Order: sequence, then C-alpha cells, then structure tokens
Amino acid sequence: MQEPDADRPSSGGATIAIYSVKGGVGKTTFAANLAWYSAQGGHRTLLWDLDAAGGSGFLYGLEAKGSGLAEEVFSRDRSPAKLIQRTAWEGIDILPADESIRALDAQLMRIGKRKRLARLTEELSANYGRIVLDCPPVMNELSAQVVRAADLVIVPLPPSPLSARAFDLVVREISGNTRRHPPILPVLSMLDLRRALHRQARDANPNWPSVPYASAVEQCAVHQQPIGVHSPQSPAAQQFARLWRAIEAKLAERAG
Repeated sequence: MQEPDADRPSSGGATIAIYSVKGGVGKTTFAANLAWYSAQGGHRTLLWDLDAAGGSGFLYGLEAKGSGLAEEVFSRDRSPAKLIQRTAWEGIDILPADESIRALDAQLMRIGKRKRLARLTEELSANYGRIVLDCPPVMNELSAQVVRAADLVIVPLPPSPLSARAFDLVVREISGNTRRHPPILPVLSMLDLRRALHRQARDANPNWPSVPYASAVEQCAVHQQPIGVHSPQSPAAQQFARLWRAIEAKLAERAG
C-alpha cells in the first residue's frame, strides 16, 4: 500500500470512539464499517486500531508494518504518520495495532501523560476529517484517555435485558474520567428479531439505533471489505448508513 498524503488539505475533524467494556459485541466490525461510511460522506478518515487483536486492519486486508511500533507512538513520541497505511478505498487510512498495544496501559501510567491520545488525535485532525478509534474492551488508563480524546462515543450492546445495565456501566466509566464527557450513543448490535429477548431489548430501548445479526456483516471478514462494498443493498448496510447519519447529527448538535 502507498503511504498516505500527509499534505492533503484538512477539513478539521472529530474523533469517534467505538467502545465497550465487553468483547464480542461487534465493536471492530462497527469501527471498520463506520470508517467506510465516513469516507463515503466526504471525510478523509483514519481508522485507528487500539485493540491488540488487530481486527480493524485485518478487515481491510492490512497488517502492522512491524512489531512493537504501535505502542511507541505513545511512549517514545514516534510519529503516528509513519505507521499509517492506505486502504484500497479512497479516503480511508488505517493505523493498525500490533502486540505491543497490550502493554500500553502500563506505559501510559508510567509516562504520566493523561492527554497523550487527545494530543495525538488533535494533531492527526490536521489531515483527517474523522478519526475512528477501535478501542479495546477494558476499563483502565487507555479507556480514560479515549474518553478525553473523543468527540462522541459509540457503545455497541448485545440485545438482552442486561443491555441498559451494561450501558449504565459504560456511562459511569466515562463520566468518572472527565468532568465534561462526550456524548454517548448506545447501539444494539447483532439484533435478531426472531428471538424474544432481542425483541424485548429493542422494545425497552426504542430510540437506540440497531444493527441486525446478518450474514452480510459476517462476510466483511471473509471478503476483507466493508459491508457497503460487498453487500450495499443489504438491510445491515442500510442500518450502518443510518447509524452514520445519526453520528453526524450528534456531532453537528455538539458543534452547534
């Protein structure tokens, strides 16, 4: 892949974090697909993978350029621009994760820079209209830094009677890390209306956006393509597009 053009014009930007305290809720799939819809909306977009599993890069067919480099962006002031890779789609770049991200929380505690991530995203916003953070499912210094950096937090939640409880846990975590936390948008993920518990969760939270459980979503990993590329007319693709419009509306509301 070619290096991104660091001197392309900037539109100013916003940072959107995809965050959950629980794994397996579709967080990486959300991040990868929302980045694509962001680019389709005309924003030059950076998808920054902060999860050591490296799923976001995989979904775009990319791997980190070397081991141990992703964490050095935080601990040794390595320029993130040197690690950014272009995807096959116009307007989307990726800063992939590697195994070194597993040690990031300890490094952040050691260096004592509480707004390191916020400063990095601010610098990157000179070249990107939107930055999408694929966050690990943790509650630690890294999640606290994500909250300080984000303009909006998207929280995918499995559809169950415990969804509201899980969301409250996320809200408490976010609220505890900043005096003025960013807006938080909960989203029911992997919704299957054939299941009674899923219908109950949807009915209990009718204003929450949702993304259905669907083969088209699973095929993103098979094709290593966003759903808007391989299944653009699918109901799941339409829901992701609708979710992105809701995100833009939230950002506009905050800016106003």
